[in-house]
Amino acid sequence: MRILLITLVLMLGIGTTMEAQDKKPVKNGKEIVTFDVSMTCENCVKKIEKNIAFEKGVTDMKIDLENKTVQIEFKSAQTTVEKLQAAIEKLGYEVKLHNSEQKK
Repeated sequence: MRILLITLVLMLGIGTTMEAQDKKPVKNGKEIVTFDVSMTCENCVKKIEKNIAFEKGVTDMKIDLENKTVQIEFKSAQTTVEKLQAAIEKLGYEVKLHNSEQKK
């Protein structure tokens, strides 16, 4: 009976630990958004990198010129998807949410 009880307690402890690890990305308040951007050259990439990297709340950014996408990791407490989209549009580009993220 003791072995069964100990095994049950250990399994509950492992389950709780695994659940806490899954929630860690949400806990730090970061989100990732991907935009389709009308960029055409390396100068466009540099312009976006130079200006958007310093937007409030931005923690990481990946730009793919070939696919014309900009992926931004940001702190949701400091900025929003709409503000980031407006910041890129202000640079003179057409911007929309990447297809996989558009609301149905």
